[in-house]
Amino acid sequence: MIDFDTIIIGGGPSGMMATIASCFYGKKTLLLEKNKRLGKKLAGTGGGRCNVTNNGTLEDLLEGIPGNGRFLYSVFSQFDNHDIIAFFEDNGCPLKVEDHGRMFPVTDKSRTIIDCLSHKITELGGQIKTQTEVVSVKKEGETFLVKTSEHTYTSRQVVVTTGGKTYPSTGSTGFGHDIARHFKLHVTDLEPAESPLLTDFPHKRLQGISLDEVTLSYGKHQITHDLLFTHFGLSGPAALRLSTFVSGGETLLLDFLPTISKEELLALLEQEREKAVKNILKMLLPERVAEFLASDFPEKGKQLSQKEKEELVKKIKSLPILITGKMSLAKSFVTKGGVDLKEINPKTLESKKIPGLYFAGEVMDINAHTGGFNITAALCTGWVAGSQILYG
Repeated sequence: MIDFDTIIIGGGPSGMMATIASCFYGKKTLLLEKNKRLGKKLAGTGGGRCNVTNNGTLEDLLEGIPGNGRFLYSVFSQFDNHDIIAFFEDNGCPLKVEDHGRMFPVTDKSRTIIDCLSHKITELGGQIKTQTEVVSVKKEGETFLVKTSEHTYTSRQVVVTTGGKTYPSTGSTGFGHDIARHFKLHVTDLEPAESPLLTDFPHKRLQGISLDEVTLSYGKHQITHDLLFTHFGLSGPAALRLSTFVSGGETLLLDFLPTISKEELLALLEQEREKAVKNILKMLLPERVAEFLASDFPEKGKQLSQKEKEELVKKIKSLPILITGKMSLAKSFVTKGGVDLKEINPKTLESKKIPGLYFAGEVMDINAHTGGFNITAALCTGWVAGSQILYG
């Protein structure tokens, strides 16, 4: 006798939503999680507030998922960010919108999101087993054997929602990729994405400064968002988003004032020429940034030659920063790479080779920007994978 219709492995956002969908469609469902509590990584997202989704359009979503986002067209046609918002609203967890379309629970607590999801599983009759680590997944005939350290469970469907390999302390050890390899499925190379950037920039002078709405660019890639100078280099959304496109050795350009043109800056320098250069810049920028930018130039604005004015404006509008590397996978927010999407049916998220085996969330070769896009992809793929009727 088969124990369950569906077993979900991994209790992050995709696993919890897959469990909810499976239960909603009347399937006897078990969620296995090796941590003490569900949603351990989710608990720390958004600074502990949980940026659960983004309220943008479909095109906004796809733009926010640079790593194979187009694969999710069919997923989003079944369950999208607006369905996520409706789900939480309907289940007593209202959300609020902040800058860049980011959606948070009105409580500003990630625990609210986790509790909402776990309570819904219980309400729908799903079974949850925490502190239960899966050690192997095999298939005999049409039955999956999911072995833990203490028991072997059987099911007709398995949904793998184990995440990538970032922040292994939260349980993301890459075990889902091992399951895929066991079934002879291809796993693409894994590397960090949404990663803080290491630089040779004299960041000690700017360490701790946070800037709103600067533009960081590399080639055709241009990100306008917030930026944080750290003891090792750059962090904050602008750096994290651009990290998807660099690995080390590239030179980025930083525009401190993207809404002000070079001509306007030149006019300001002339207009305020009686002031000290750093004081002119302090009209537009934080004091330490103004002092840093002014440090290589004469003290007074009226002492600047035309060439020096142009050099100063160039420094403000396109400061070169050499990237020496990225943080490791363990210290990055997102895993780039995963189960090869060529192996997965985009409409159902079922393995093309192994009937009844599904993948959802970051275990797949999909990576998104911070700002609610990763969790959106996790929740939506979780719903679609969990909602598939047995061998339907």
